[in-house]
Amino acid sequence: MGATSTEEIFGPLLNVLAQSLDVREVFAQISALARQTVPHDRLVFGLISEDRERYRILAHSEDESGGAALPEIRLQASRQLVEEDWALAHHVRTLPGKSLRLEGTTRTSSRPADEPFEWRPAGMHWAGHESWMRLTVRLRGGVLGFIIFLSRAPDQYAEALVPPARRIADLVALAFAHERLAEEARRRAEAQQRAVRLEARVARLTAELEAAEGHRAIGMSRAWREVLTQAAKVAPAETTVLLTGESGTGKEVVAHLIHRGSRRAEGPFVALNCAALPEALLESELFGYEKGAFTGAVSARAGRLEQAAGGTLFLDEVGEMSPAVQAKFLRVLQEREFQRLGGTRTLKADVRVIAATNRDLKAAMTQGTFREDLYYRLHVFAIHLPPLRERQEDILPLLEHFLNQLGPVVTGRPAAGISPEAREQFLAYAWPGNVRELRNAVERALILCEGGLLNPEHLPWHAESARSAPPPSPAAAPPIVGDFPAHGVDLEAMERTLVEGALKQAGQNKSKAAQLLGLSRSKLYTLMEHFRLA
Repeated sequence: MGATSTEEIFGPLLNVLAQSLDVREVFAQISALARQTVPHDRLVFGLISEDRERYRILAHSEDESGGAALPEIRLQASRQLVEEDWALAHHVRTLPGKSLRLEGTTRTSSRPADEPFEWRPAGMHWAGHESWMRLTVRLRGGVLGFIIFLSRAPDQYAEALVPPARRIADLVALAFAHERLAEEARRRAEAQQRAVRLEARVARLTAELEAAEGHRAIGMSRAWREVLTQAAKVAPAETTVLLTGESGTGKEVVAHLIHRGSRRAEGPFVALNCAALPEALLESELFGYEKGAFTGAVSARAGRLEQAAGGTLFLDEVGEMSPAVQAKFLRVLQEREFQRLGGTRTLKADVRVIAATNRDLKAAMTQGTFREDLYYRLHVFAIHLPPLRERQEDILPLLEHFLNQLGPVVTGRPAAGISPEAREQFLAYAWPGNVRELRNAVERALILCEGGLLNPEHLPWHAESARSAPPPSPAAAPPIVGDFPAHGVDLEAMERTLVEGALKQAGQNKSKAAQLLGLSRSKLYTLMEHFRLA
C-alpha cells in the first residue's frame, strides 16, 4: 500500500472535485492525489452504455486527445468484467503482431485464483502496462462505468489495494453524478426557455393572422395548443406540410398560420379545393393552360401554381385528386417544375405546398386510389387536427367568438347573450361537423332569437333535451327491391331524387350529403352539375 492513507487524501480529493462540475477538467489532479494511495502510471474512467454493449472513455490522466470526445467502443472480451466488482491483472505482455494483443494472468471478485488470459483490447491505453486493477463503478444500483489503475510494474496490484481504490472510484462516481444532474438541470432550463419562446411565437403568429387576414386560431385546450405549436415549429422551414383531420376542424386556419410564420409570408396564399372541381377543370385550375389547349380556351391563363409563386399553395381535400392529376402534381413536388395544359414551356414551381385532407390516405393507398409516392412526398411533416368533441374546453370560447363576430352581421347588433341551458346543450352536443357546424348553429340561432337571449329552442336540435346530444342517425337500411313495373324505371330520375333528398336532409351541406349517398365529394359535385343542382 502507498505511504499515504485514503483518509489523508480524502479531503484534498473532495476539494479538487469541488473545483469543477466537469470531471475531465480535474482528472489529472485526481490521479496525482490517488497515486499517493494507489500507485499507478495511468488512471482511466469510462462509461458503459445502458445496454452494456459499448463503452466510452470519459477521462484519463494522460490525455493525448486534446480534450476531443472519444468514440464509443464495443465491449468484447471485457464484457464479462462488467459483472465483476473488481479485476486484477499482472505480468501482462504485448504479443507480436499488427493488432494489439495482450496475455497475462488475471483474478476477479468471483474468481480469486489466478487464471491465464489472452485479449485483443480496442483501446490503446492498455499498451505498455504490465499490470492493472479495474473496478466497476455503480450508481443508484446500476452499472455506471469503470475506473482502471494501470502500472508499468509487472505485479503492482493485490486485493489489499481494492478497498482504497474503491473509495476513490466512489468519489469520482459521485462527482460525475453531480455533473450529470447539473447537465440535466441545464437542459431542462434550456427546454423551458425554448418552450416560452415558442409559446410567444404562437401568440404573435395568431395575433398577426387575425390582424392581417381575419382568421382566428381560438382555443386553449392542450390538443389545440399542440397543433399550433407544431405549426409554429414547421412554419420557418420550406417543408411540405400535410394537415389531417375531420371536415371543419380548422385546417385552413392552421395553413394560414404556417404561411404567416414562414419566409414566404409577404407572398400570396393561394387555396384550391380539389373536391370542388371535376378532374379536367381541376387540372387546368392547378397548372393553367395555353390558348387553344381545349375548347373554350380563347386565351392563356395562369394556374394556381403560378399565382402562388413566392408564396404558399394550399390544396384542400387533396385526397380527392384523380390519379392523373396526382401523377402530374407528384412531378411538381419532385422536380419543382410543371407545364401548362397545351404548353411546351417548363415553368418553375416556386411555392411551398400545404395539403389537407379529411380522408384516411393510408387506406386510400391500400385501395389504390391514392399514389404511395405522392403520399410520402406530402407526408413530410404531418399535423393532425383533433375533432371539436376532443376539445371540450374550446367550445365555449368559440361560441363567444362567433356570437360577437356574427351578431352585428346577422342582426345588426350584438346578441343579448346565451342562456345557461343553451350553453349546456352546446357542450353536450358531439359536433360531427366540428367548428364549421358550431359556427352555422350560432348563425342560425342568432337569426331566430332576433337579437334577444339565445335559448335552447333556437338551436337546430331544439326538440331534444338540453342536457343530451341528439341521437345518432340510424344506420341506413338497404333499399327494398321488389318487382319492377312493366313500363320499367327511370334510373336517372331516381338518381336525381336521391341527390336532392340527401342535400335537403343534410341542409345543403355537400360533405354530409356525400356521406349519406356513399359518394366522394367530387362525385357528388359531378352529379349536381349533371342534374343542374349546383
